[in-house]
Amino acid sequence: MKQTNENMNKRESLIKDLTANIIDSAKDIVKETESQEVTKDIHIEVTNRLNYETNSLLNEVVTKLSPSIVDINIKEQPEGRKFERFGKNFRSQHMLMFVSVIILIITGMPLKFPEFGISKFVIISMLGGLENSTLIHRIGAVGLIIVGVWHLIYIIFSRVGRRDFFLMIPNLQDAKDAIQTIQYYIGKRAKGPKFGRFSFIEKFDYWAVYWGMIIMIGSGAIMWYKELFPKYAYDIGREMHSDEGLLATLAIVVWHFYNVHFNPEVFPMSWIWWHGQLTESEMKHHHPLEYDEIMKKESEEIINKSKSEGEN
Repeated sequence: MKQTNENMNKRESLIKDLTANIIDSAKDIVKETESQEVTKDIHIEVTNRLNYETNSLLNEVVTKLSPSIVDINIKEQPEGRKFERFGKNFRSQHMLMFVSVIILIITGMPLKFPEFGISKFVIISMLGGLENSTLIHRIGAVGLIIVGVWHLIYIIFSRVGRRDFFLMIPNLQDAKDAIQTIQYYIGKRAKGPKFGRFSFIEKFDYWAVYWGMIIMIGSGAIMWYKELFPKYAYDIGREMHSDEGLLATLAIVVWHFYNVHFNPEVFPMSWIWWHGQLTESEMKHHHPLEYDEIMKKESEEIINKSKSEGEN
């Protein structure tokens, strides 16, 4: 531990010297044109950037030198208390939705690309023909409709549902967070933004599902009851259904699957969909603003309880 602290102090001293060197070099370059004042912000920005780069390199070197030891140390860290992220009601909605969506993808994509060999295998060999495939697809559609109605009831009559719905509405801070995240990934910021209960990424996921369900259920209903609609409405509905289905499939496979399966932090899977909980360290890392709010609320409750007991 003593050696580690000495190394950290040495690295901080080197970063301080390197910061001064970079600023002095910049002043030498521009001194022939006009005098430039080095502000405190510039000094902090250079220091933060150097800290970010050295920490990144340190993590890479440690991982390459002893990945097995790093994995063991991470697993042995105490998890602390658990925080409920999603309740049983919401988790049940999500389970029904992903089962329905998987059914819709498996039965729907082969119809969009019928010339592919795998499409013929799925429709004929796996599902027993077009009639069975259509029937199973409609069962999946009914499941999706149930989820849509269920969620509307949830956000209207459930206090938690209403709270989360309003927190899901995008705002100006989400745009700032998106810009800061990009800056962080390209090395222009030492740290990424801090998120509350929902990040801009989660809001994008949520509203993409909303938009997709409206398009898919609406256009699917036109195709299901085509005799009730004029031909042009059926043709438009069919194209909307086909294209939005492909877009939704790509979004799920490329975007959502990465976040919940292939992201190194959760690989091979994030189990929040099952138990709905986050550890204290996960809360601090992914939702620090929400964690601070919970801690502040609990502290206020303890203080008020103490005052109440003191008065009695």
